[in-house]
Amino acid sequence: MKRKPVKLLACILLCAAALAACSSENKEGTAANTDVESQNKELIYATAKDINDMNPHLYTGSMPAQGMVYESLVENTKEGIQPLLAESWEISEDGKVYTFHLRKDVTFHDGEPFNAEAVKLNIDAVQHNAEKHAWIKLSTKIVSCDVIDEHTVRLVLSESYYPALVELSMTRPYVFISPKDFKDGGTKDGVNGYSGTGPYKLTEHKTDEYAVFEANDHYWGGVPAIKKITAKVLPAGETTYLALLKGEVNFVFTDDRGTDSLDVEAMQQLVDTGDYQIVRSEPMNTKMIVANSSKSGSPIRETAVRETIWHAIDRETIAKHILSGTEAEAYTLFSSNVNYAQVELKKRGYDFDKAKAILEEAGWTLESGAEVRTKDGSKLALKLYYDVQSSSQKTQAEFIQNALKKLGIQLEIMGEESNSIANRRATGDYELLFNQTWGLAYDPQSTIAAFTSEASYLHTTRGIARADELYQKINDVMVSTDEGKRKSLYADILNIVHDEAVFIPISNGSVTVVAPHDLKGISFKQTQFELPFERMYFE
Repeated sequence: MKRKPVKLLACILLCAAALAACSSENKEGTAANTDVESQNKELIYATAKDINDMNPHLYTGSMPAQGMVYESLVENTKEGIQPLLAESWEISEDGKVYTFHLRKDVTFHDGEPFNAEAVKLNIDAVQHNAEKHAWIKLSTKIVSCDVIDEHTVRLVLSESYYPALVELSMTRPYVFISPKDFKDGGTKDGVNGYSGTGPYKLTEHKTDEYAVFEANDHYWGGVPAIKKITAKVLPAGETTYLALLKGEVNFVFTDDRGTDSLDVEAMQQLVDTGDYQIVRSEPMNTKMIVANSSKSGSPIRETAVRETIWHAIDRETIAKHILSGTEAEAYTLFSSNVNYAQVELKKRGYDFDKAKAILEEAGWTLESGAEVRTKDGSKLALKLYYDVQSSSQKTQAEFIQNALKKLGIQLEIMGEESNSIANRRATGDYELLFNQTWGLAYDPQSTIAAFTSEASYLHTTRGIARADELYQKINDVMVSTDEGKRKSLYADILNIVHDEAVFIPISNGSVTVVAPHDLKGISFKQTQFELPFERMYFE
C-alpha cells in the first residue's frame, strides 16, 4: 500500500526457497491451552502464493506450510541444536558417524510408524536426487544411512562436517514423509500424499485459493490448541489489507525474501482498530548490496570503489525514513546474534568526505564541469539491480543513486523479478544487486559456504586478492572438529570479506507478525521462513 492511500502490501507472505528448522522449545507444552474458545477459533493467514507441491524433498512448496506438516531429527534453537524426532545422538571422535536414537511414540499422519526404517527410506530418497540438493554440503558427504535397530539409525559421512546437525534441522529436504506416500519407491518424481509427523496435517487444498491444516490429534508433542489454520491466497495489496479489516483473514507475517510487508502506517491503523497486535522478532538476516569483484572491465572490481559505496550509504536515514524503523541499520555482514559473528571488524560507517577521498586517492578524478569521474579514459558508471516486488528496495536504490551522484559515480538502477536477479547472481551478470544473508538458522555457515558456490556468491568473491586463501579457510572451517579453531577461521573469513567490501550491509531484517489481539504464544523460530503455530492459542 502506498502512503495515503495505504501503502501496497508487496508480499504478505512468500514461501521461497531455501532452507529452515522446525523449532519448538517445549513440544510437550503445546497442548497446555485447550479451552473451548481457543479450539473453536481459526487462524487464517494471507499468502500471496499458493502452497504448491508440498513434497518436502523438493523446493516448490510453501515453507511455512511445510513447517507445520513435517519434522526433522533435530531442531535449531537459540540454545543450539535440540532433540526433535531424535531423542538423543552420539557423534564419533572423528566426526564422521552420527548415531540417532529415535522417539518411540511417533506416527505419521496416515498411521504409519515413524522408525529407523522410515528414516533410512527418507534420507536415501533425498540422496537419490543428489544433484538437486548439491547446494547443501551435507548431501555431498553422506555415505550411508544404516538401520541399527527399530529406533536407532546411523548416518555415515565421508569426512567430518560440523554443520551436519544444522543442515539436518532445516525445513527441507531432510524431513520425513510417510513411506506410503512414496512414488515408485522414492520422492524425486513426486509423492502420492503429504503425511508427515508434524503438529498439523493438510486436509484440504484448492489451488490458488486456500489450503486447510487441521491439528494432528495424535501429535507426539501434544495436540495444538488452535485446531484449524487456513492459508488464504489473496492478491498482494489493498485487497489483503481490506480482508484484515473485515476479518476475512486475521494473520499476516513478513515474507522470506526481504520484500515489503505492511507499511508501518497500515499496521498501526490495524492496531488502532483494537483487533490486532504487532509482534517483531530479533534480527533474522542482513539485507545487503552484493558487489561482483570478478566483473570483467567494471570499476566494481576495485576495492576502493566498493569501499566508497559502503561509506556513501546513510543507513540511519534508510532505517528511519525508508524502512520506517522496522529494520535496524547494519554495518557488518552478520548481526551479533549469529554464531561466530562476534568478531572485531574495521569500523566503516557513513562518511561522505572519506568516500570522496578514497576515490581521489584511487585515481578517479572529476574534471571541471563533468558529472561523472573518470580514470584512464573510463567512466565510473555502475548498475544496481533491485527486486521490482519491493517498493522499499526501489526507494533505497534511488536514495543510494542520488548519494553516489554527488560523489561523481553514475549509478543506473534496474528493477527485475527476483528469479531474474537470482540468475544474474549465479551467472555473474551484474555489478551490484540487492540480496540478503540466508538467515539466523543457517548462518554463518550457509552464507559463507555460498561464497564458493557458482550458484550463489562465487562471482562476488572470486575477484578479491585473497580469494584462494578465503576458499581454503572456508573448506577448513567446515570440517574442523575443534571449536577454538573454528572461531579463529570464521574471524579470518569475516575479516577478509569485510576488508574487501564485497558484501555491503544495509539493514537487519526481522519477522513482523500482525495477529489478533487475543492471540497468545506468538514466538519465532531461528528462521524467517516459518512460525511455530503449534505454540499459539487464543486467550
